[in-house]
Amino acid sequence: MEKENSLKIFENKNIRVEWNADKEKWYFSVVDVIGVLTDNDYLRARKYWSVLKVRLKEEGSQLATNCSQLKMKSSDGKYYNTDVIDTEQVLRLIQSIPSKKAEPFKLWLAKIGKERIDETYDPEITINRALDTYRKKGYSEDWINQRLKSIDIRKEFTDELKRGGINENRDFAILTNILTKVWSGYDVKEYKQFKNLKKENLRDNMTNMEIVLNMLAETSSTEIAKKTNPKGMTETKSTVIKGATVAKEAREKIEKETGESIISSQNAKEIKRLKK
Repeated sequence: MEKENSLKIFENKNIRVEWNADKEKWYFSVVDVIGVLTDNDYLRARKYWSVLKVRLKEEGSQLATNCSQLKMKSSDGKYYNTDVIDTEQVLRLIQSIPSKKAEPFKLWLAKIGKERIDETYDPEITINRALDTYRKKGYSEDWINQRLKSIDIRKEFTDELKRGGINENRDFAILTNILTKVWSGYDVKEYKQFKNLKKENLRDNMTNMEIVLNMLAETSSTEIAKKTNPKGMTETKSTVIKGATVAKEAREKIEKETGESIISSQNAKEIKRLKK
């Protein structure tokens, strides 16, 4: 499941949201939404939600019962389990909270939905948004170009896996782990630990050369799969290993010529600092 984490602004207030690409839904932090609707700070909004949940359950409402939880970044920089609801549930929540901001908030939700629909029909909008995001984070143009290309290649790779019958998120994760382990020597968890990462995206913390080799592993796997048409997990796993081995051999040859390891402990902080 691909996820996009960000903050959306409503009347100068941050609302934590997360896009679920598989379900094609935005999920909003309940406490943040309540804070906007009631003009309360985080602590008061959280207390308001605790009381409201009890009342909704007593009334037989499914809103509190069907509320999901996702880990979201808090103001202290740490991630905590947070009650979240989708757009439809937000509209139900609005009905339970007397607020002058209900109508403006509905219009804001519609705007957020339109942004995603526009991006679906015009991928260039998504690319431009990603460009702006990485630039604001301080990455170099060279790195950004490589990263955007890697996103495109990743999509081709996952699309090819789906064609072979791979659809479960767990299986995508297993195959990604195998691919990463073969070409780099680390699985995803080990690689992130090596770079001193926690919740951060591994690819956003790769050097240019690491990104290139990861792209080579995925591209090779994709091309081999197109020729051999693997079906099911066992055949697809074999294909991914073959593709990742191409990148592994390239890494070993480059390291032999340069005398240096390509696998770097540098993370985004060091990568962005090096460009200055």
